[in-house]
Amino acid sequence: MKIYSMIGSMVVTLALVLYSIGFIKEQRHKLVTSGVLLFFTIGVIFDISATILMILGSTKGMLTFHGFIGYSSLLGMSTDTFLLWRYNLKHGTEMKVSKSLHIYSRIAYTWWVAAFITGGLLVALRHA
Repeated sequence: MKIYSMIGSMVVTLALVLYSIGFIKEQRHKLVTSGVLLFFTIGVIFDISATILMILGSTKGMLTFHGFIGYSSLLGMSTDTFLLWRYNLKHGTEMKVSKSLHIYSRIAYTWWVAAFITGGLLVALRHA
């Protein structure tokens, strides 16, 4: 495995931890606090960085099945983060998250975790 891919794997794992903390906080309290925004925003930054590193370390190019899964999950989490920021700026931290945003966060996070697991499995199967 190339060094870029190895570093990308570590960075995407950190993104998983950050997204998970932010997701659990938002789902449990149904509030978009500064902590939730911090974890999601840094998670997106780490996710983008990991994606770039994995592209640099890939011998298959940018347009692969694994890439499509990763790009779509990154888009979902980026959109969720944008929507959470917008909700926070419009309603503040004291108002409960709307049901639709709460559900979208679940869908985006679940898709991202599925993509994380699938990506790891695809790489493992390729090297088996």
